[in-house]
Amino acid sequence: QAPLVESGGGSVQAGGSLRLSCAASAFETYCMAWFRQAPGKEREKVATINLGGMTAYADSVRGRFTISQDNAKTTLYLQLNALKPEDTAMYYCAASAWPQCPISQGDYHYWGQGTQVTVSS
Repeated sequence: QAPLVESGGGSVQAGGSLRLSCAASAFETYCMAWFRQAPGKEREKVATINLGGMTAYADSVRGRFTISQDNAKTTLYLQLNALKPEDTAMYYCAASAWPQCPISQGDYHYWGQGTQVTVSS
């Protein structure tokens, strides 16, 4: 079991797009998620996807971001469209063994190192 490894972050102008990836070693997990943390702010949950493919999104990103996995569930993705300056943050992927995606961040058992997303106006 390798650690989660994010990639795909970068700097874009407002309205642009990025696709983040999180590589894993075929975790037998029920839920995977993306979190983000901006400087001086609390870490917040952005999106989740459970074993059955059900997704959920934070109100601030719903309709703009899309979470998905490959068929083998070895890679987690986050498509970020229509980016806004307030989306600027360090983005982390995480995984939980709970059968339903947990609310508490403490119930996510695996975390990546993060990838930076910066959006300029």
